[in-house]
Amino acid sequence: MIGADAIRGYVDLMVLSLLRSGPSYAYELAQRINDITGADYTIKQTTLYSAVKRLETSGWVSSFSSLSPSGKPRTYYQVTDAGIEHLQLKVTEWHHTKSVVDRFIKGVEA
Repeated sequence: MIGADAIRGYVDLMVLSLLRSGPSYAYELAQRINDITGADYTIKQTTLYSAVKRLETSGWVSSFSSLSPSGKPRTYYQVTDAGIEHLQLKVTEWHHTKSVVDRFIKGVEA
């Protein structure tokens, strides 16, 4: 299980990467995160809602109301062009962060 502190800075990256494939609502995003991580990380609803609202305020995500396949009204989120650009920056940041941390892990494993 991955702790929330370890992944906190990358929730935006996860949400934006999921929204690249199309609009989604918060519960569906949470389920997809759970499925992709194999339950190694379960996002709290409050964390997810804070993330999508932050992304929306920043202009990286937009929202619209529509009916879900079950007929329930939902707020859907979709990534904007600016959000795609931000995602690319976050991916680059992740690679740099991982590279730095890997240098310390290699020192511990030696």
